[in-house]
Amino acid sequence: MASTTPDEASLLAELQKVRRAGLVRLRGRVLPGLESTAAVAAPGARTPGAAVEALLRLAVARLDAGTLRTAAEYTLGLAQGTRDWPAASRRARAASVYGVSVERFRKDHEVMVLGQVAEHIVRLASRPAAEAAGGAGARTADGGGSGTHRTVGIAVGGRTVALTLHVHPVDLLRDVDVVVSPVNVHLALPERFKSSVAASLRRAAAVHGVTGDLLADPLHDELLGWASRHGAAGRAVLPGTVAATGAGALTGQGVRRIYHAAVAVPRAGTNDYDVLQSDVTRAASRALAVLAEEHDRFDPPLRSVCFPLLGSGRGGLSYGAGLAAVWAAVEADAARGADWDIHFVVRSPEAAALVERLPAGIRPAHDRRATR
Repeated sequence: MASTTPDEASLLAELQKVRRAGLVRLRGRVLPGLESTAAVAAPGARTPGAAVEALLRLAVARLDAGTLRTAAEYTLGLAQGTRDWPAASRRARAASVYGVSVERFRKDHEVMVLGQVAEHIVRLASRPAAEAAGGAGARTADGGGSGTHRTVGIAVGGRTVALTLHVHPVDLLRDVDVVVSPVNVHLALPERFKSSVAASLRRAAAVHGVTGDLLADPLHDELLGWASRHGAAGRAVLPGTVAATGAGALTGQGVRRIYHAAVAVPRAGTNDYDVLQSDVTRAASRALAVLAEEHDRFDPPLRSVCFPLLGSGRGGLSYGAGLAAVWAAVEADAARGADWDIHFVVRSPEAAALVERLPAGIRPAHDRRATR
């Protein structure tokens, strides 16, 4: 395999072709390095273009979260709603992530960003396909061919509950009715250019024009409306509160509701905040209760819900603590007879491994405080 691994320079040249063409115009492009690597790292795709896209998503997901990954997503058209944007519009949006001019981004940052992507593609090319896709036992869902979906069976209350594990960015979720999103107790969403779960969902739900101009910011606007209707405008809600809104542009991916779970408590006079595992469990339990309340209000009824590991990103909880806190609510609900289609979405192999070990049991959530 090593003898056929493409070098970074040739991959960088091919990535520039992808940047100029965009994902919707890959047909007929000569991309031998990317296609040969995709055959190893992202097997099962129906077309060469789909395989290359799956490879790019795997590589970009391995970049450091923040400006680097976000700029790469915009540059290559991987960010939600940008796959058909002109190259100039994608470059302009990527430049804004770094706060530099388009020309400076073209000469400096863009080369660095694509170079980092090329470096990760080389690493993927030298790894077994199963490892690159996220581990043995992975199965592909919705025809993506990226090996980022798998099923975990858990024994709860004398029956087996099947969990679907997604190992990819949250904004790539498809055909999941409800996504739970962590937020602070002031229900203030992070800026769209940031890399958190809440920011990714806000960005993906936003409505853009053909040139990338922001036309609507529905999660932000609906969350303000929810706070106003419930007498919470301008003040904090109790930790564990869940605010339900629509999903904006994510409805095009089959996501119908976003449940904003208030778990982070800002610390006065600082940029830090506190997260308690008990608040995470309370929020997850409340999300399941809201799902039960809303179930029959939709046609077809709501059935599936996806949890990130609430509190384990910038919230400061470890992956294990975040998983234990969410699972305590899911397990209790299932033990009472609830039959929801439960999903978890994570980014790292470490977090995925913890979810996959759920059948062997995890330690129950303690009232542990995480600070940032």
